[in-house]
Amino acid sequence: MKPISNAAVLARFGYALSDPTRAEILMSLAKAPQYPADLAAQLGVSRQSISNHLSCLRECGLAIAIAEGRRSRYELAHPDLAHALNDLLGVVLLASEGHVPHP
Repeated sequence: MKPISNAAVLARFGYALSDPTRAEILMSLAKAPQYPADLAAQLGVSRQSISNHLSCLRECGLAIAIAEGRRSRYELAHPDLAHALNDLLGVVLLASEGHVPHP
């Protein structure tokens, strides 16, 4: 298996965040594991749409599915992702408000 570059990893992360629904899913998973049906209801989108977005997040290495009988529960692939997402959100909000110091 060919190693993936840091730039490619960040590009996959950016692609995952590039869709508002996927970003909402990630922020929801940062709070707690979720079931697809609950995510669909919470975000007001179809189960098929949630399924497609969760598939993308799994392929990007950001979410995992945990089988529970006939259902699957989704969570972030690593607990540190929740912290990273919240940090990124905070930095972006500060930058949008003009609170980033200039070098």
